[in-house]
Amino acid sequence: MSEITKIALLGTGLMGFPMTQNLLKAGYEVTVWNRSMAKAEPLVRDGAILASSPAEAVLGKDFVITMLSDGAAVGALIADANVQSALNKGAIWLDMSSIKPAEAREHVEVLASIGVGHLDAPVSGGTKGAEAASLAIMVGGKATAFATAEPIFAAMGRPVHVGPTGAGQLSKLANQTIVAVTIGAVAEAMLLAEQGGADPAALRKALKGGFADSVILQQHGERMSTGNFAPGGLSKFQLKDLDNVLAEASGLDLTLPVTQHIRDRFDHFVHEMDGADMDHSGLYLELKKQNGMDI
Repeated sequence: MSEITKIALLGTGLMGFPMTQNLLKAGYEVTVWNRSMAKAEPLVRDGAILASSPAEAVLGKDFVITMLSDGAAVGALIADANVQSALNKGAIWLDMSSIKPAEAREHVEVLASIGVGHLDAPVSGGTKGAEAASLAIMVGGKATAFATAEPIFAAMGRPVHVGPTGAGQLSKLANQTIVAVTIGAVAEAMLLAEQGGADPAALRKALKGGFADSVILQQHGERMSTGNFAPGGLSKFQLKDLDNVLAEASGLDLTLPVTQHIRDRFDHFVHEMDGADMDHSGLYLELKKQNGMDI
């Protein structure tokens, strides 16, 4: 590794942007690339180097971080001949996107063939966690690679090595199952409280610290009650993750009925209610529509 650790971060959207800022604050040299350059350009003011192509971004870097929409987007970059030729031998690719475990296993094989390491390291915590450098980071791959990359992850949150390649993505699918189902439960509780005449804010305060308490209750319950559905976690990505959960479950001969139910509701919200780019707490709006209420 070089004396000053050099990082490429590909994908400076809602999550990648604040993640880059925290890497810069930690003293790393970070080169950024995004398909829409306008989303990456403001990071130059924070000290980032702007690249005009993925190959230019990864050239000579010790680590490559991807924070992209899905496995196909990550796979396209990994398969790009220009990117492959620009990668340093011995570099480690940290894929922090949320993709299928099988895709992570495919990616590690391609990168290993050209002498590049790989860790699948999806995150949880949303934009608030990204901004506060408090993301939960679930890392799959070789323990030796994790030890090397751990300081990089620590600049963005709390990394935990959860097993071999694909285990990080599997952990994220478990996380997204809990998140989605809990959003559904919180939505029903908030609507019940509001329609029954209770103060939703007071209810959340009363439940704080009890068995029903959660970050989703406190943060997303407030979003539901105040009508703030500006995106932190996009509903279209929640739906994508739930599709991946059910695909993985099918491969394991498992039936997940509650997950299937919530997935179908997100599908309706995304495709029939134009909720794709709204926060996933917007499932509350789908519940109100089911009940014939104005939204």
